[in-house]
Amino acid sequence: MARLKPDAAVIHDGCTITGSTFGAYVEIGAGSRVAHSEVGDYSYCDRYADIANATVGKFANIASFVRIGATDHPLHTAACHHFLYRSDDYWDDADRDPAFFAHRLSRRAAIGHDTWIGHGAMIKPEVTLGHGAVVAAGAVVTRDVAPYTIVAGTPARPLRERQPRAIADRLIALAWWDWPHDALRAALADFRKLRAEAFLEKYGG
Repeated sequence: MARLKPDAAVIHDGCTITGSTFGAYVEIGAGSRVAHSEVGDYSYCDRYADIANATVGKFANIASFVRIGATDHPLHTAACHHFLYRSDDYWDDADRDPAFFAHRLSRRAAIGHDTWIGHGAMIKPEVTLGHGAVVAAGAVVTRDVAPYTIVAGTPARPLRERQPRAIADRLIALAWWDWPHDALRAALADFRKLRAEAFLEKYGG
């Protein structure tokens, strides 16, 4: 496994990266595509993830074959095919439709800190996953997900809370994902062994 770095993302073979930025200790799995997105510190995606027009927080865990910000086709027009906006692929005297592409770029998905998106899940444009949320494998998320909530299904529906609301609120207040790298290392043993409530009792929040 590649040693992660504070100053440059580890980008594995076969990736396509367009107009995107990466925080410290980020890893992009083989064959993934990341377009017009920001990926926060310590976040990673496994193989063949497809992330477009998204803001990904810190410590996000994105499994293989996840798609975030899956693009839509126009439904209000006579046709929905991309000849409408990729017109120069079909005619020498036609231009692309810049307004359509600007609209697509504006429809951003937002992934919170300490989230987990399971294998093959899809997050639609303009959806927000709250901090600590979990998306089950294969789910299709079409609506916002509350913090520390586990969702599953097609379309995704709440399954249960990852943490009780009072604990979730305290974890968000603690905001451990903003701690310096050395502070995370110093608390590593407690991250590993303490349940969330005990961790909060020791570190506040």
